[in-house]
Amino acid sequence: MRRVLLAFVSSLSVLSAQAGSPFDVAVECIKRYEGLHSSKHHPYVGYGHKLLPGEHFANMNAQSADSLLRADLFRRCKTFRAFGRDSLLLATLAYNMGESRVLKSRLAQKLKAGYRDVYHDYITFRLINGKVSSQLEKRRKEEFNLLYNE
Repeated sequence: MRRVLLAFVSSLSVLSAQAGSPFDVAVECIKRYEGLHSSKHHPYVGYGHKLLPGEHFANMNAQSADSLLRADLFRRCKTFRAFGRDSLLLATLAYNMGESRVLKSRLAQKLKAGYRDVYHDYITFRLINGKVSSQLEKRRKEEFNLLYNE
């Protein structure tokens, strides 16, 4: 357990040292958990971008996938602009879970009402087919620790 905690803490410090802005930290976190998708992951390309109707992308290299990820995350930040300092946190969650699901969530309601103790609400976005995914739980904890502004 202690070894896992040390690895987690060291990965947080490496991420924050490598990336300057919080936006860059969010991008690096998403890239690490999503991985670079290939054509066998259709309809997902790049770092988890879901193809929209009319979009056609062949296998992407890492640079174009990074650009697409940044554009997607920026667009989601604009969607959550009303949440102020929490917009990046919610945009990062929405990148994986979907904007409408996050907007309708109890997490968004609490943040909009000014309630700041939302750790457990954020971590609840860890289910796959109704079961807790340890990988998603790890991802949510890391995202929250990296991006939540007190």
